[in-house]
Amino acid sequence: MTATETPLTRDIRPGEAPPGLREYESKGGYSALRKALRQMSPDEVIDEVRASNLRGRGGAGFPTGMKWGFVPKKDETSTRRYLAVNGDEMEPGTFKDRLLMEGNPHQLLEGVILASYAIQADLAYIFIRWAYHPAFNRLRAAAGEAREAGYIGKDILGTGFNLRVHIHGSAGRYMCGEETALLSSIEGSPARPRAKPPFPPVVGLYGKPTIVQNIETICNVPHIVNKGASWFRSLARSDDAGTKLYGVSGRVNRPGIFELPMGTPIREIIEDHAGGMWDGVRLRGFLPGGGSTRFLLEEHLDLPMDFGHIEGAGSRLGTGTMIILDDRTCPVGLLHNLEHFYARESCGWCTPCRDGLPWVEKTLDAIEKGEGRIEDLDVLDRHCTLLGPGRTFCALAPGAMDPLASGLEFFRADFVTHINDGKCPWG
Repeated sequence: MTATETPLTRDIRPGEAPPGLREYESKGGYSALRKALRQMSPDEVIDEVRASNLRGRGGAGFPTGMKWGFVPKKDETSTRRYLAVNGDEMEPGTFKDRLLMEGNPHQLLEGVILASYAIQADLAYIFIRWAYHPAFNRLRAAAGEAREAGYIGKDILGTGFNLRVHIHGSAGRYMCGEETALLSSIEGSPARPRAKPPFPPVVGLYGKPTIVQNIETICNVPHIVNKGASWFRSLARSDDAGTKLYGVSGRVNRPGIFELPMGTPIREIIEDHAGGMWDGVRLRGFLPGGGSTRFLLEEHLDLPMDFGHIEGAGSRLGTGTMIILDDRTCPVGLLHNLEHFYARESCGWCTPCRDGLPWVEKTLDAIEKGEGRIEDLDVLDRHCTLLGPGRTFCALAPGAMDPLASGLEFFRADFVTHINDGKCPWG
């Protein structure tokens, strides 16, 4: 692929300092901002993003332009509006947004300013995971450069648009990835989800209209404004538009992040870009979109990696970061590790999640240690239903059940072997 086909990562130099303001500008940086503020109305920016078919890259895949359109117009209400950008990134197996924040912080800032202009927000928060110290420091330095250059602050580029940008280092917790819990955390309250409706675009941060977007989503906005919706749609190899940061972790030869056309086949991502499996190791399955998605199998390798095809196979694209299960790794141990994480990260707000996830984790721990009973499989099956969609306050527990339910379906013999042999066969 040429540099023009990898707009998000073309200026990122792994292991080196990110582009400063002058270098970013020399490569066309902030030209989209000048174009939008001087030639386009906020509604025209929203229309361009809507026409681009940009879908959220944080997991849900909701159309970005449509989401922005839910914010009440200025002539309908004079209330303040907020933009909150989610850089928490605690989904197991996911590490794509860190690359963008550390590798090209000005790209993210330009996207933040453009999105804020589109929804007429005058205060934007970039919410960063507590452990991402380099990302926090680089974004704060870049924001200082942008402020001195007049891209952030009062009367930006002499257009009368005002914007403050706050780099918010979070105190942690996986729950902060849920948009309303993130807003509660910014407000200084415990990171707990809120009842919906009302939804954040109408009643969000401090009770005001708020758009919450993922880092990767926002980083696409300057390129869409610069080159247009049709260009963005042309980058993809399927009906979904643009490029995607795909990740692969596990026993592959080149684990990492790869910017590729949306809809790139899974086999191509694993074998060509991630270098294939280790010698002597066979792929058994994979979680396609991070730790809260359902397993897919070898038979799914030729599917395009996009929203529709992955959903059609019974899973979700999620963050697009695959976790590989190989034939040397115990699936029970892998699932126990995931459920231990989700049980620890539950906010405790609703009973199924607060009590159910620890019960699942303890049951898996017993099976992994060789202390399980065959009836435990029925217990796990029931929890996959009782903690499923529509039975909990937010999506944490249903997401935690997705890998478990599919693991019980595809690798049930491994569970039975643990129970019958009284030990983990992988040692």
